[in-house]
Amino acid sequence: QVQLVESGGGLVQPGGSLRLSCAASGFSFSYYAMKWYRQAPGKERELVARISSAGGMTNYAGSVKGRFTISRDNAKNTVYLQMNSLKPEDTAVYYCNTYWNRDYWGQGTQVTVSS
Repeated sequence: QVQLVESGGGLVQPGGSLRLSCAASGFSFSYYAMKWYRQAPGKERELVARISSAGGMTNYAGSVKGRFTISRDNAKNTVYLQMNSLKPEDTAVYYCNTYWNRDYWGQGTQVTVSS
């Protein structure tokens, strides 16, 4: 079955960096676009970044453009989110997502940006 497993979250000071990873299995990873979402306490889940199946096209939310970079390694069935210049408002649970007949989600990884 489809599995998405996120890792790499943690506590970081403002201005710091983190790299999230999402290991995928159970489907033909290289055929599907992948997305990162996040959900802060009391807020709706929002799309952060999207990458096409081959990795040639990326899209970002305005709030993270220029600071976050999404990438993928189809040989490793893994998608990444490099987050730089982190701000307290980036604090959220970050989720990996793909759509194959329906939405699939990982369990999420907590990112906390605080001094």
